[in-house]
Amino acid sequence: MASRAGAIGRATDYLDSGTFEEELARRVAIPTESQTPDGLPHLPHYLDVEMIPAFEAMGFACQTYDNPVAGCGSVLLATRTEAGGLPTVLGYGHGDVIRGLDDQWSKGAGPWKTARDGDKLYGRGTADNKGQHTINMAALRAVIEERGALGFNAKFMIEMGEENGSVGLREIMDANQEAFSADVFIASDGPRVRADRPTISLGARGAENFDLVVSLRDGGHHSGNWGGALADPVTILTHALATIVSPTGQIQVKEWRPPPMSDAVKTALSDVEIDGGSGGPEVDPDWGEPGLTPAENVFAWNSFAVLAILAGNPTSPVNAIAPWARAHCQLRYIAGTNADEIIPALRSHLDGHGFERVSIEPPPAGNAAGFGASRTEPDHPWAEWVQKSIARTTNTPLATIPQTGGSICNDLFTDLLGMPAIWIPHSYGACSQHAPDEHVLIPVCRNALELMAGLYWDLGEGATPK
Repeated sequence: MASRAGAIGRATDYLDSGTFEEELARRVAIPTESQTPDGLPHLPHYLDVEMIPAFEAMGFACQTYDNPVAGCGSVLLATRTEAGGLPTVLGYGHGDVIRGLDDQWSKGAGPWKTARDGDKLYGRGTADNKGQHTINMAALRAVIEERGALGFNAKFMIEMGEENGSVGLREIMDANQEAFSADVFIASDGPRVRADRPTISLGARGAENFDLVVSLRDGGHHSGNWGGALADPVTILTHALATIVSPTGQIQVKEWRPPPMSDAVKTALSDVEIDGGSGGPEVDPDWGEPGLTPAENVFAWNSFAVLAILAGNPTSPVNAIAPWARAHCQLRYIAGTNADEIIPALRSHLDGHGFERVSIEPPPAGNAAGFGASRTEPDHPWAEWVQKSIARTTNTPLATIPQTGGSICNDLFTDLLGMPAIWIPHSYGACSQHAPDEHVLIPVCRNALELMAGLYWDLGEGATPK
């Protein structure tokens, strides 16, 4: 007789038999770099060769939407409608990857060939995001094979431009809202709070990138002849930065400080610790907003960072007063922050501290973050339902975080389509996504297959929120 345990068993057999690694190896081998011209032809190839056949084999109808922005990846929407009145669940993955950085890998066999080393499976996209949507697709297939049906209506979208800021995705979804609409969004991306602790995330921080620039003259001038007579752009810029954030990372621009945390958020984060695992960095406990835990600072507060700073020639400095200085900056902000006021508030703050000569400019092309902040509250019925489903599968305490520390297109689902959005990540903090030696942990993948097969089974049992 068909059972929940049977579906979970099918999902884990998929991994234990080696089929997971075989499927993922094929998908990693397609160099879907969305940030390079050489990668662009591979974006539709990934959908045509890997995604569409896999979804059609599960009874999904597939439609591809061209991106209205030239040079950006298209979006696949796979739909399986079983009956009217059943809940509809929208899934998501992205098939594009960050640049391969081929010559910088020290583990595995380079970015485009998976390689197993103990519990680690290396390859570009294994963690972000090919491995994660491969797991969810396999869990869907396991339920269909066990039950003969899902028991709910499913939609699953694969975009090919997330690493480019999901350019054009809003326009595609806005023009086709009925096609993408669902009762709930459940998908996977990003890391768990700890490798051995299942995690759900209910949103994402937004990101506002900008440059601060002090440009005073056309060229440099001898620091002996002019030092003391010419204003130094670097000094001006660094003092301006010091008014934005304290020496311990506390934000000083009052409009950038978010509203107080709700009790539900505090409760959700009360037992969450930041743990990157083996090879991950150690938390600096005294950094960020005083009185908050590291988890609260990352998952429920705003943070400011200087991502790069340039003046003169750092690799070969000369004795000259630099003519200009530039800092590439970023504010990561949670839902509740007034995004429209981020730049105007900074302008007012700098002027109020006497830094009128510091200009605020858009970031270089390709460095704009492009995502707004959004979240579903921890006490939302769908959030509570997902927590209960995962608890049925594992005895490990579940971590619930209000929003990921990073940014993704979550606001398109919560704000544009108006549905609760829940992320169940299948990676961990030290996976090296966006870096050389990207990898997933096989035990995490196995646990993820169990959780997702159990969740998809539960979705078809008829006891979901109305």
